[in-house]
Amino acid sequence: MTRNMAMDLGPHRIRVNAVCPGSIITAASFRHMQKTGMTLEQFNREEGAKTFVGRAGQPREVAQAILFLASDEASYVTGAALMVDGGYTAM
Repeated sequence: MTRNMAMDLGPHRIRVNAVCPGSIITAASFRHMQKTGMTLEQFNREEGAKTFVGRAGQPREVAQAILFLASDEASYVTGAALMVDGGYTAM
């Protein structure tokens, strides 16, 4: 869908990209930890075992990726899927 939209909207100078986050520590994560009695350290260890960086991500890290794609620095980037997942998809 991202690539098709980029192709259709490119002639209008509209860039379309996707951000694909991995396991990110959010309010939902904390609710899950509370329900299961898991600590933040345990959550990070469990989720981190699925990534190259060894931890879950922070919302700020996803926001930084979005800010980059929305900036002029990414003016030649369109039709891309940016994985913000600590390497999960590469494992």
